[in-house]
Amino acid sequence: MALPRYSETIRWSLWIWFFFAFLLGSLSLAVWAALGTATAVAVSVGEALLLVIFYLKSSLHIRIKDGWLYAGKAKIETKYIADIVELDGPTMRKVRGPETDPASYMEIRFWVTRGIKMELNDPRDRTPYWLISTRNPDKLASALRAP
Repeated sequence: MALPRYSETIRWSLWIWFFFAFLLGSLSLAVWAALGTATAVAVSVGEALLLVIFYLKSSLHIRIKDGWLYAGKAKIETKYIADIVELDGPTMRKVRGPETDPASYMEIRFWVTRGIKMELNDPRDRTPYWLISTRNPDKLASALRAP
């Protein structure tokens, strides 16, 4: 079995951790003020567990291996990729927003501003393109273009 030609894991940025820490800390403080220490500790432990679950579920794993692109839970054979466009922040915002085709497949994370758009050429699949968030659109695109 060959090693992946490309591999990337997208996880939360630091500012998302700070946001959730503030949000959940505020909730724990409110519970403590209203119901006491024991309840606040129980709620805080529950919040921490949920936070870890959300973190693990929201991570995006992208890899290219043995002629296949794996993005999250989806996969496609690279021979069906017709065109690849690298997207900067403003273009990505347009493509994932007002210019979105509802039939497209999107594996995006809101905290990643760049990505790639892959036009497909598969007569059995009516999905016109995939939109994938990546911190390295140039590297992912070149790995997909490589023979």
